[in-house]
Amino acid sequence: QVQLVESGGGLVQTGGSLRLSCAPSGSTFSTRGLGWFRQVRGKEREFVAAINWSGTFAIYADAVKGRFTISRDTAKNTMSLQMDSLKPEDTAAYYCARAMNEGPVIADRQYDAWGQGTQVTVSP
Repeated sequence: QVQLVESGGGLVQTGGSLRLSCAPSGSTFSTRGLGWFRQVRGKEREFVAAINWSGTFAIYADAVKGRFTISRDTAKNTMSLQMDSLKPEDTAAYYCARAMNEGPVIADRQYDAWGQGTQVTVSP
């Protein structure tokens, strides 16, 4: 079973930036799509961004389009989410996930491996 490990969360002021990273523990991402989701306690998990297996095509939720950038380094076997112009409504736990296919994929039911989550808090 692939385990994903996120890092890079923290506290930032409105308008600031954070970079989240994700890497598989003891395995590789292989030729799978990857994605980021976020969840506020008490609310449903929501899609943030996804990228295909080669890193050549990405899709974004409307709420983050133009502010967030997803990328992957196939040689280093890592994925990142660059978050700029952060807003208080971006506050959530962020999860990276591996898709069941080449991606990119929006639906969380099409992901079969998840990280433990990293908290992002944006202060007003």
